[in-house]
Amino acid sequence: MTASAPSHSATRVVAIDCFSNAQVRPGEFLLACGDGNNRLTDIHWSHWGPSSAMGTALDNVNDCQPYCAAGKFHSYPVIVRLDRPEASRSHADVQRFTRIKLVYTDGMPALTGRVMTQQLWD
Repeated sequence: MTASAPSHSATRVVAIDCFSNAQVRPGEFLLACGDGNNRLTDIHWSHWGPSSAMGTALDNVNDCQPYCAAGKFHSYPVIVRLDRPEASRSHADVQRFTRIKLVYTDGMPALTGRVMTQQLWD
């Protein structure tokens, strides 16, 4: 009898945050790890599956005017999509989403397009 690899659907898929915590359906998620000037809050996940996750959130962004320490945070509603799962290097036995895509639905930060895509860390 040979052992079989676990099925893809049985593998836990997570989002790894700035502090290397593996999270499933987080309620908030820091996007700017270095300075904390961009954070998703009030996340409501409508789907969390083996290949993608979808939800809505508020993207809280510091305008950094006239500089970040004196800036003000502004909230923008977004649709959130996580996808492109890969094996995690830092957490055994989990897949991690490697990409996040935000679609701004009502306004957006300066110098940002309606759709913002970035790679996620491990």
